Amino acid sequence: MGSIHKVLPVKLIVGFIFRIDDVFEKVKAILEKCFGKIDFESQTLAFTHTDYYEAEFGKDLKRKFISFKKLIPPQNLARIKIITNSIEKRFTQNKNRQVNLDPGYIDSAKLILASTKDYKHRIYLTQGIYAEVTLFFQNNTFQAWEWTYPDYKTPEYIEIFNQIRRIYREQITKDER
Repeated sequence: MGSIHKVLPVKLIVGFIFRIDDVFEKVKAILEKCFGKIDFESQTLAFTHTDYYEAEFGKDLKRKFISFKKLIPPQNLARIKIITNSIEKRFTQNKNRQVNLDPGYIDSAKLILASTKDYKHRIYLTQGIYAEVTLFFQNNTFQAWEWTYPDYKTPEYIEIFNQIRRIYREQITKDER
């Protein structure tokens, strides 16, 4: 029988898909009020890997990622997804969202995303929220699975997540001292 160990806190991240910069800034400010100071913000990337969101958002979509300084218990992910869904609803016009928010977390071994959609590789958490191991860390970098979204497999995204993981590892190392 294995021993039960204390679970380390994890690094909250949120991915944004948006078209209007002002919407991004407003939503970022709301998230900062909810989850604390932001310690990483990626460059703006063109979101060109799928046209899935174009009917709702329009063309020329953008992608950004942020992470928060305060580490969280991993079991908070479902509650956070419910919060981000409510923020998306606040930024809806004519039944179309202006922002898509993808909360998740990074720890030393993986990147987890929350979803409202079930699938063969997702695990139910609570309140209609599922978790997916989207990337795993091996050979000093994040690696993709067969189910990983195409954009999450790109070198640009991988480097963003590696940067956030480095911040996380520095925080965990300080906490262990």
